Amino acid sequence: MQDNQYDLRPIYICGSTATGKTGLSIALAHHIDGEIINADAYQVYRGLDTITAAPSTAELAQAPHHLFGILDPSEDFDAQRYLELATPVIKDIQSRGKVPIIVGGSGMYLKFLTHGPSPLPAGDDTLRAYLDTLTEDQLITKLLELDPVGAAQTNLKNRRYVTRALEISILSERPMSELKTDWEKSNTETEKHLRGILLDWGREELRNRIKVRTQMMIDTGAIQEVATQLGADKGLSKTCEKAIGVRDIQSHLMGEITQERCQELIFFATCQYAKRQRTWFNKENWITKIPMNKNLSPKAILDEYLAELLAS
Repeated sequence: MQDNQYDLRPIYICGSTATGKTGLSIALAHHIDGEIINADAYQVYRGLDTITAAPSTAELAQAPHHLFGILDPSEDFDAQRYLELATPVIKDIQSRGKVPIIVGGSGMYLKFLTHGPSPLPAGDDTLRAYLDTLTEDQLITKLLELDPVGAAQTNLKNRRYVTRALEISILSERPMSELKTDWEKSNTETEKHLRGILLDWGREELRNRIKVRTQMMIDTGAIQEVATQLGADKGLSKTCEKAIGVRDIQSHLMGEITQERCQELIFFATCQYAKRQRTWFNKENWITKIPMNKNLSPKAILDEYLAELLAS
């Protein structure tokens, strides 16, 4: 194990696509002797580097990178499997005296890694079938009996919410409200030990950056890249098919839309996704928000925010 003057707790670099996470992560890795771990749901796949805006070969060579391009596009992937892959990588990096730098914009993947999976039980088909036979009044009565506090916090006019609250209380054998309260307390304690930054661009500036990124993807072979994967023997997994641009490019390849329309759809979908990412990360109070502008280079960010980040 090598000596490192820095705290070895992971540092999280968060933000939507086209915010500059890759450049900053490499600069930070050089500065604190860190290693970079992917936290993007689609950059784990091989052969989709362009459409997923994965780091280039040149960028990957500038610092140690982990969990990029490790899966075949035919494989499904989810947050639980990501947690299982990322956890030992983090421990290995720390065992060598290095700082793990977690980079990505997939909120659920990051949530699993920072806070762990939710303690709320998954759905049960048999129980759900039974609850579906009850009237709305019967569901509400049962919820009031099992969890009056949770009932007061639930929109009782929404049958789906009432059913889920009942399902949680029955399966866990504890009121849903108690589970949520314990989870929130646990999260508060967990977040005291987390440190991360959010690269926060203004709405119009980010739209312009996404527009440039989308054009670059099309110009550098995104269409051919997707065509190659669609033509592979195993095809694309359901996870991969959800990657922004894949279905639009498929429509273009089938002659249903023009390349120009395909590019427009990718741009609009990316902007919508960026908005959802921003909403997600704004709820994570432990993340330090960095107001971005075009003059703020990775070096400038480190000069201004590094001490604050490392002290958190």
